[in-house]
Amino acid sequence: MSEPAGTALITNDIVVLGLIAGTLGLVFWTESRESGFWRRFYTYVPALLLCYFIPGIYNSVGLIDGNASKLYNPVASRVLLPAALVLLTLTIDLKGVLRLGPKLLVMYATASISVMLGAFAAFWIMGLVHPDTVAGDTWGGMAALAGSWIGGGANMVAMKEVFNVDETTFGQFVVIDVGVGYVWMTVLIFLANRAQAIDARSGADTRAIEDLKQRLISYQKQHQRIASLSDLMIIVGIALGAVGLSHAIATPIAGWFLANVSWAKTVSLHEPFVWVVVLSTFIGLGLSFTRLREFDGAGASKIGTLFLYFLIACIGMQMDIRALADKPWLFALGLIWILVHIALLYLVGRLLRVPFFYFALGSQSNIGGPASAPVVASVFHPSLAPVGALLGALGYATGTVLAYIVGITLRAMAGAG
Repeated sequence: MSEPAGTALITNDIVVLGLIAGTLGLVFWTESRESGFWRRFYTYVPALLLCYFIPGIYNSVGLIDGNASKLYNPVASRVLLPAALVLLTLTIDLKGVLRLGPKLLVMYATASISVMLGAFAAFWIMGLVHPDTVAGDTWGGMAALAGSWIGGGANMVAMKEVFNVDETTFGQFVVIDVGVGYVWMTVLIFLANRAQAIDARSGADTRAIEDLKQRLISYQKQHQRIASLSDLMIIVGIALGAVGLSHAIATPIAGWFLANVSWAKTVSLHEPFVWVVVLSTFIGLGLSFTRLREFDGAGASKIGTLFLYFLIACIGMQMDIRALADKPWLFALGLIWILVHIALLYLVGRLLRVPFFYFALGSQSNIGGPASAPVVASVFHPSLAPVGALLGALGYATGTVLAYIVGITLRAMAGAG
């Protein structure tokens, strides 16, 4: 790998990879202790949270430069994520997932709508509290952020181009995206480990989720065996072979849609990454109907989860805690925005009495998109990660249109047209 230029102490991606791998190993080693301080520590702090947060500290103190590193893009997001999706989808119980029911889609739709309403509320409130924050072309930056929080990075860039947002404003909202969005992801990961207690208090019906988990555990035990070298080689071959095939197909498909379908950009079908996520998920889904599903007994889902943890660490590398202090009022705007989203989603969830899993996945599939929604879903059970990926990919299709509505509404509220 090349060595990216930067002011960080460590700029060599190979060294950074070693640091991240060593950190993950240390976290899991301490988490495996069965007594003493670490046993008590991990009762309250999930290991997954540390795998995400510690690399963020490395980036914030200048030990590494997550934005300059190529570990997240292309290695983690373009290789490890689709590979994890293939292996986790390979083991999925599709009938069990379908039994999760329409309430999951209702929560997803509510999350999208609440992001839109949160933008309007935050703009109006900050106009009263600190008008300078929403002066100028802040509305354009918010439209770009709406694209990210409903869809993903491609939708955010699309809104930047549609509304001609200048680089400085766009960069500020990228910081808000990472800061507020990833902090919320941290909270969701923390709460996901307490989902059982949350659902017990709310009286949510978790039978469909628990049934799916038990069926997956039972299937895994039924086919469990000590993995041979051949097993491991076949598992890795399936995963990376499917990733290569997805990338090979995704680029020409995206190019065809861009050239022949006028509305392709509107729903981000011109983005190869969208197709990589969709294709890798459906390849794994197709293989789940074959005898290859039995490789879960040899550790297919565990290898997929391992890939996910590297992805989590690489996502954490993008977080700069210090940057949040540079624009405190913009951070306040983002905080109000996401609090409105949380409040509305919570109210609908309470009304429908949905499990916390539906709340968390509905929110993260919007705020985080297909790169991080599988991470939150996997906290509940590794095989649920593809459900997060599919909902996150759905955001690519809706994000541009809904963010455009946010943009033209905010522009009118700002009196800019």
